[in-house]
Amino acid sequence: MFLASLALASVTVFAFMSVLPGDPARVALGVTADPESVAQLQARFGTDRPLAVQYLDWVSGLPTGDFGRSYVTEATIGPQIVDRLLVTLWLVATASVLALLVAVPAGVVAAVRHRRPSGAFLSGMSQVGIAIPSFLAGMLLIALFAVHWGLLPAGGWTPPAQDPARFVRLLILPALSLGVVQAAVLTRYVRSAILDVLREDYLRTARAKGMGPYRALIRHGLRNAAIPVVTVLGLQLATLLIGAVVVERVFVIPGLGSLLLDGVANRDLLLVQGVVMVLVVAVLLVNYLVDVAYVVIDPRLRRAR
Repeated sequence: MFLASLALASVTVFAFMSVLPGDPARVALGVTADPESVAQLQARFGTDRPLAVQYLDWVSGLPTGDFGRSYVTEATIGPQIVDRLLVTLWLVATASVLALLVAVPAGVVAAVRHRRPSGAFLSGMSQVGIAIPSFLAGMLLIALFAVHWGLLPAGGWTPPAQDPARFVRLLILPALSLGVVQAAVLTRYVRSAILDVLREDYLRTARAKGMGPYRALIRHGLRNAAIPVVTVLGLQLATLLIGAVVVERVFVIPGLGSLLLDGVANRDLLLVQGVVMVLVVAVLLVNYLVDVAYVVIDPRLRRAR
């Protein structure tokens, strides 16, 4: 099923890129170029061949990381995507961990204390967080921590191996802008899942035997509440990958999102095609890992299999 989805995704991505207006050779040479020069450049790019041949040539190189050469710079696309993907993975992984660290305890407390002011406050704050886009959160964080207080740099990137301390300082604000917004969304789902578990008979029995609310929930309820939370977390990882496109531009981070936007601005369709395909593969892989997590969390699924 994963391979079938991957094949369908490759056809879809290639088809969308093929129907976009604008010939890469004509864009590269300009509107005043003579037809002979355009034809020569089309032959060098390979865009003069039938679409089926172009697709098979492109898709046959994907398993080995061969995405072709850029129409604009003529540089190999594969190494560019790998370098930028590593930067994006650092950002997305840090934001995901931050979202979990905030959302799980906040959601649990909001559910257990939902009839008290503290629970209502956490629920209200999560609603506010949902309403704030990641790029707006990023600009607000820059205004506060970089411009007003001068505590952290406003943007840029340093590889972790080059300067670990500066790498951490540069990663804090973009990870916060992505992670805090996603934490607000995840908090709502954690709260809802925990409230459903709190109404179950087995949890009432544990409370009747003398267990406190948090102890009973940790021992008997968290695993049952984890199934819907894992589903939402998988969707949020895909959202983080897409959200990183804008956040990387706000913080001047040379990640996959910046590469995608540069390719769109330069009409480098083959580069855009490769980046979009990598994002699609990442989303499909996350969904597959979510399915695996279901089996690990719920022993009933293992017995059914």
